[in-house]
Amino acid sequence: MGDRYEKGSVTRKRRTTISGAGGATLKQANGNKGDATCDATEANHNNGRVKEPNAPDSPSSRKEKGKHESITDRLSCHSVQESLLSSASGYSNYRGILNWCVVMLVLSNARLFLENLIKYGILVDPIQVVSLFLKDPYSWPAPCLVIVSNVFITAALYTERRLSVGTFSETFGAFLHVVNLTTILCFPAVIVLLVNSMTPVGAVFALGVYTVIFLKVYSYRDVNKWCREMRHAKARTLSRSQSCPTVQRPNGTAVQAQVSYPGNLTHRDLYYFLFAPTLCYELNFPRSPRIRKRFLLRRLFEMLFFMQLLVGLIQQWMVPTIQNSMKPFQDMDFSRMVERLLKLAVPNHLIWLIFFYWFFHSSMNFVAELMQFGDREFYKDWWNSETVTYFWANWNIPVHKWCLRHFYKPMLKRGVSKWAAQTAVFLLSAFFHEYLVSVPLKMFRLWAFMGMMAQIPLAWFVGRFLRGNYGNAAVWISLIIGQPVAVLMYVHDYYVLHFRESSPGGP
Repeated sequence: MGDRYEKGSVTRKRRTTISGAGGATLKQANGNKGDATCDATEANHNNGRVKEPNAPDSPSSRKEKGKHESITDRLSCHSVQESLLSSASGYSNYRGILNWCVVMLVLSNARLFLENLIKYGILVDPIQVVSLFLKDPYSWPAPCLVIVSNVFITAALYTERRLSVGTFSETFGAFLHVVNLTTILCFPAVIVLLVNSMTPVGAVFALGVYTVIFLKVYSYRDVNKWCREMRHAKARTLSRSQSCPTVQRPNGTAVQAQVSYPGNLTHRDLYYFLFAPTLCYELNFPRSPRIRKRFLLRRLFEMLFFMQLLVGLIQQWMVPTIQNSMKPFQDMDFSRMVERLLKLAVPNHLIWLIFFYWFFHSSMNFVAELMQFGDREFYKDWWNSETVTYFWANWNIPVHKWCLRHFYKPMLKRGVSKWAAQTAVFLLSAFFHEYLVSVPLKMFRLWAFMGMMAQIPLAWFVGRFLRGNYGNAAVWISLIIGQPVAVLMYVHDYYVLHFRESSPGGP
C-alpha cells in the first residue's frame, strides 16, 4: 500500500515526453524542480529496474535502449513542421537556387551570343572606336574644349581669393560666380552645336567633363562662403597655411597637415579637388596612409579589361539589335516593337551593369588610390532597393551627396517642403540627363527628361503599394525596361533626322 502510494506520487509530479528521433525530454509536471537523483532515476527506468544516476551504462542496458529507440522510430516518423519554401519555415539558404539562376542566365546569354555570331559574324572593330571620337585626325575639338575649361576653373579660384581679402563684396562675388557657372554650362553646348567636326561621343565626353566641373565649382564656392560666414561669426582671423603641405615623420613617412581658410585657396588644393573622385569640396579630405600598388594594378587591369568588353558588347550585340529595330518603329508595328524592345533589354542591361562596375568601382577606386583619397563609398547596396528613392540615393553616392548638401538641405532651410525639394532634385537631374544627350545628338526630344520626371509618380506608386520583394522587382523592371525604351526613342529620332532624310529614297 505504501509502495503503491509512493509510486503514484512520483508519477503525478513528473512526466516523460518523447521529442525528436527517439530522444527523451523530461518536463516538470507541477513546476517544481526535482533533484538530480530523481531526474536520473526516472529517466533510466528499464524493464522495471532503476539505474543509479552515476552508474555507467552496461552493454546490456545500451542494447535495450537502442532496441527501444528503434521501436520508437518505427512507431513515429512525423512531427509538426512547415515546408521549406513556406515563409513560416524560416528557411533562407537558397544558394543552390541562386547558382541555378546564374547557370541559366549564362546559358541563355551564351545562346544569344552564339546566334549573334552566326548571323552577323565578328563585328568588333577597335579602329571604329577612334572614329567615334574624331572625324578628322587633325581636328580634336573635344580635347581642346576640355583644355579651355581651365579658364573657368581659374576664374573661380581668383574670385574666391578676392572675396577672402574683402576686395569683392559678397553680392558682387555671387554675381561673378553665377556668370562663371552659367558660362561653364552654355559655352561647351554652343561649341558642340556650332562645330561640325564634333562627334556625338566626343561631345558627350566634353559635356560630361564640364558638368562635373560645374558641380565641383558650385561646391567649391559654397564651402568657401560657409568658411567666410564662420570667420565673421567668430570674429577672429584663422591662420593662413600652405595648401596640402606634408610633414615628415621620423620614420620617413608623410602625415597630412590640416588646412584652414583661406590657406586652401591655391591651385594645388583646387586641382586636387577637381581630380578627386568626389563632387563635394572640403578643406581637409580624408587621406589614406599609402598607395597600395597591388590594389592599384588590379583596378587598372579591371579598367582596361571591362573597357574592351564594353566596346565589344556594344559593337557585336547592341548595335545590330538597334539597327534591326528601326523598321518596326517606322511601320508602327506594335508587336514587333515590343519584341525588339525586349531583345534590346538584355544586352543593354548587361552593358549598364558592366559600366557601373567599371566606373564606380574600378575607375573611381583607381583614381582614389592614386590620389590617396580616403572616402571610397561611391555606391551602396542599390541592388536591394525596395523603393525608387532608395535606388537613386544609393547607386551614385557622389551625386547624391552633392544634391543633399548643396541643393536639398538649403531648400529645406529656406522653408521649402520636403516633397517640393525632392521634386526639384529630380528636375535638376532630369535637366542634366537631357543636357548630356540632346546637345551631343543636336536634337531636342526630351525623352531623357521625361524618363527622369516619370520617376516621381513611379516612386510614389512603388512606395505606397509595393513592399519587400515586390518593390525590389519593380525597381529592377524599371531599370531593365526603361533604359532601352529611351535608347530606342533617341536612336529612332536620330536615324530619321540624319539618315532617312539624306537617303535617296527618303522624303
